[in-house]
Amino acid sequence: MSATVADYLLYRLTQWGVRRLYGYPGDGINGIIGALGRTTELRFIQARHEEMAAFMACAHAKFTGEVGVCLATSGPGAIHLLNGLYDAKLDHQPVVAIVGQQARSALGGHYQQEVDLTTLFKDVASEYVTMVTKTSAVRHAIDRAVRIALNQRSVTCVIIPNDLQELEYQKPPRKHGTVHSSVDFSPPYVIPQEKDLRRAAAVLNAGKKVSILIGAGAMNAANEVVEVADLLGAGVAKALLGKAVLPDALPFVTGAIGLLGTKPSWDMMMDCDTLLMVGTSFPYSEFLPPEGQARGVQIDIDGRMLAIRYPMEVALAGDSKETLRALIPMLQRKQDRSWREQLEKGIRQWWKMLEAQAMNSADPINPQRVFWELSPKLPDGVILTADSGSGTNWFARDLKMRKGMLASLSGNLATMGCGMPYAIGAKFAFPHRPVLAMVGDGAMQMNGNAELVTVAKYWKEWKDPRFIVLVLNNRDLNQVTWEQRVMAGDPKTPATQTLPDFPYARYAESLGLRGVRVDRPEQIARAWDEALSANRPVLLEAYTDPDVPPLPPHITFEQARNFAEALLEGDEDTAGVIRQSLKGMVDKLLPHKG
Repeated sequence: MSATVADYLLYRLTQWGVRRLYGYPGDGINGIIGALGRTTELRFIQARHEEMAAFMACAHAKFTGEVGVCLATSGPGAIHLLNGLYDAKLDHQPVVAIVGQQARSALGGHYQQEVDLTTLFKDVASEYVTMVTKTSAVRHAIDRAVRIALNQRSVTCVIIPNDLQELEYQKPPRKHGTVHSSVDFSPPYVIPQEKDLRRAAAVLNAGKKVSILIGAGAMNAANEVVEVADLLGAGVAKALLGKAVLPDALPFVTGAIGLLGTKPSWDMMMDCDTLLMVGTSFPYSEFLPPEGQARGVQIDIDGRMLAIRYPMEVALAGDSKETLRALIPMLQRKQDRSWREQLEKGIRQWWKMLEAQAMNSADPINPQRVFWELSPKLPDGVILTADSGSGTNWFARDLKMRKGMLASLSGNLATMGCGMPYAIGAKFAFPHRPVLAMVGDGAMQMNGNAELVTVAKYWKEWKDPRFIVLVLNNRDLNQVTWEQRVMAGDPKTPATQTLPDFPYARYAESLGLRGVRVDRPEQIARAWDEALSANRPVLLEAYTDPDVPPLPPHITFEQARNFAEALLEGDEDTAGVIRQSLKGMVDKLLPHKG
């Protein structure tokens, strides 16, 4: 049998090293589905929804550095991909979307499921989107889609009409108007010019109070960041996408930054006279030094992302690791370590305060305690995924990362519903490593419950069966509720915020998985031991108190006023909110000295 366009498409993907497609079938990709049945080199992973397939492809890219690939049918299937693809685009991940289209002869005829896909994907796949209309063109379409995704760290899209998929593939003829592409890509090391490195070194050497902020772009530069921090006597804050870059046991790591961040990170940024940003596009200027207070140096591989978060004196376009390596010989070790000592003292006190907050009583369980007790039990090499919600605060603040761990979440899109598919994508990429997803009940009801079916379908083939899903069951869209109170001064709106209770642990059991439910604080430690030693995936349902405040590290006067107004206007949870907030305030006032 001669190879079809679909056969050649899959073959070409395997030449690029792709071994897995995430997707959902449909008649717009029947030719590709048929070809999948004829190959042993490429595996189709069936998600429950195309959006989840795009999240899984994004997770594959995030955790491996390789291109992730998702597949969807025409019309509705293609449309479903968009949210997951935007997540990949905004977090600068290489993902290729392959989508079907109606037959070429029907296009322009208002045919069923006919959508202008080139226009639809033009924004999310702004670096490259194309529709294949000739059998020989599939070769360069796939080659360019993969290469551009890797080079630009972005989303690309290839649209293939369903009638073309089943035609015999033909090589491009050697004549005018044809393209003859090949498979290969080698990422470059990008290093700024020496004169610019010297300008950066002069700024950093002149600083007396240097702060460093790192993100996902510093993932391969951990040793260099530590060396620079030691030379400059600096502290290091981590944007959420950079949580796994440095271990939290390092005494100068201040932890997360921003609304979900720590007080040491806030204090460092408010007091520093020099800011070095490495591999991050952290967007919230109010958590960076006031403009004019600090001199700035930034390193980013993407020149488009330079000097847009803080006015940088030196903006270096370059690879984080190689640029820092080139910069280190130009840096002078600071003899005055008082700034570093001040930071480290604040960090020690912060961890004591966090423990005190986590151990505060709640009704029935303090969610912070669930994370605090998990932290020392995290297995070596674990991969952590977090969803978007109030639980992200505790993930950001209370979990101590160790060397060798990986962690991610939806950073710039901050979409709900990514935690479960991220974890599934991570598990397929690393079936021998434990994976743990931290998901709120809102995200679990949105799509996590469905993707638990995917876990049940595939888990027996994973070398290490440890796949744990933590669900914080607080019956509330809690992050938005707290944002209403603190940001807008509005009381909780039950019609929009209250969620139905759902038996998550029992549901997991019905799928043949392990379900564990805790509703008393003394059960937490044993529940984690049970989940982390189980011989099958586990859903750990923690019945938590929605009134425990995930407040920012620094409360402005306006936020305090809004909070008070929300409670005075008759928030249905006023009593519990006041009680839990007072406990947190007491913890902040105590010295918590070791």
